[in-house]
Amino acid sequence: MMPDDMSRPLIRERGDGGARHLEASVSDPSTPVIGILGTGDFSRSLARRLVASGYQVVVGSRTPKRFVALFPEDVEVTTQLEAANQADLVFVAVYPEHHSTLVELKPALVGKVLVDVSNSLCINQNGPSNAELLADYFPESSVVKGFNTISAWTLQMGPRDGGRQVFLCGNSQKAKNTVKSVCHRMGFIPVDMGLLSSSLEIENMPLHLFPSWRFPVFCTSFLFVFFYLYNFLRDVLQPFVTEGKKVFYKMPIEIVNVTLPSVALVMLALVYLPGLLAAFAQLRSGTKYNRFPGWLDRWLTTRKQLGLCSFMCAVLHTVYSLCLPLRKSARFKLIAAAYKQPFIQAAVFAYILYKAFLRQKYMKVKSGVEDPWVDEEVWRMELYLSVGIMALGLLSLLAVTSLPSVANTINWREFSFIQSTLGYCALFMATAHTLLYGWNRAFDLKQYRFNMPPTFVLVLVLPFAVLLGRLALCVPCVAGRLRKIRRGWERSRHVCFTLPAEDCRNGLENVSNV
Repeated sequence: MMPDDMSRPLIRERGDGGARHLEASVSDPSTPVIGILGTGDFSRSLARRLVASGYQVVVGSRTPKRFVALFPEDVEVTTQLEAANQADLVFVAVYPEHHSTLVELKPALVGKVLVDVSNSLCINQNGPSNAELLADYFPESSVVKGFNTISAWTLQMGPRDGGRQVFLCGNSQKAKNTVKSVCHRMGFIPVDMGLLSSSLEIENMPLHLFPSWRFPVFCTSFLFVFFYLYNFLRDVLQPFVTEGKKVFYKMPIEIVNVTLPSVALVMLALVYLPGLLAAFAQLRSGTKYNRFPGWLDRWLTTRKQLGLCSFMCAVLHTVYSLCLPLRKSARFKLIAAAYKQPFIQAAVFAYILYKAFLRQKYMKVKSGVEDPWVDEEVWRMELYLSVGIMALGLLSLLAVTSLPSVANTINWREFSFIQSTLGYCALFMATAHTLLYGWNRAFDLKQYRFNMPPTFVLVLVLPFAVLLGRLALCVPCVAGRLRKIRRGWERSRHVCFTLPAEDCRNGLENVSNV
């Protein structure tokens, strides 16, 4: 006689109208039946991923006939009560404001695992979280917070390198283990965040907008505005006020092209300045166990973002520089197209040559003939471009190795060598690039328009300070002392415990010197 399980049909039409159900001919008793309450975009993507992972999925809806065609054939779409009765693990994929409508399912969900995937509309600082409110509605169920940081697109397309982690928290370790096994089977990596009290932090994760990028973006924007206005006053406003020349056409490209490298170099110096300050602080205190100030801690944690902003400005500077001759050649082509007659073309060409002749700042006179070839200017330009290309190449290497997919393929010593040693080489090359650009113009009084020094003079102050600080740390006696401190050596081995003050209410000793 055939077993009852074998006599069941694979596909069974439910009497509630249009509901579909798939039962595996050979089912694993340890594999739970997954239920999903809700029929939104996330619910449909989750059902597809669960079915592809080999689970039997049942979806609960208030109007199952309406949504039955939106789900795969292998998914049963039925009422919420029947889905709650069939499922061993239930994903609550409804909006948090509708959690109270599920209270009537409380008897069917007793002892079952509920996975809350909801998010709030805004960052919740005070609590309680959606998962904690759901746990209050269903005290006899085990609520686990998770999958709220995974988008419906990620579920539909499958896990990728940047979205494989699923943050979980809950008061029942058994319930979390069940959800972890589902995560592994779906191809995701579960990250246990502890008790359900951590659910507020997990719910706020998708709502943060680049929290670690605020300070770098603010610095980049502030420096760009400052240097742009500074260059505008010197190169555009000063000729207009003193000589009446209208050179406002320089604002879109030329002024921006002078501003971008200034921002890039200062931002690159800001990447390595906090490390120097931290090293000098450790040398001053004679120990590595004193905490840095809060502002220095935050500065150290944003060095990667500062470096990427510097790289972006350097790349844009390269693109703008390549566009400069294209812009001038387009003007020449426009003039040639307007004057097609041969004699007019000759006149225009002679005019262009005359203007180019007047713009030559350094000319040599040999036998009464002016020679436009100036060895000093040629060497300056060749070195200027060569050093700039090398600086951009090193910056590109720093940016690429900051990617997690690349950083995971190298060890810590290799990563440290690239980000520290080659990083200082990039800073040195960028500083030399700026020096070659300025050459001897820093000593030309004509460059001090409105009594304002050239931009490159201001830009070089911070990089020079960082490079000199790095050289100071390379002195053998200083480097040896810093190495000993970072290996645990302390200037004073005494640990001082002081009695709490009378107004101290927490009763903790002062152990700041430990």
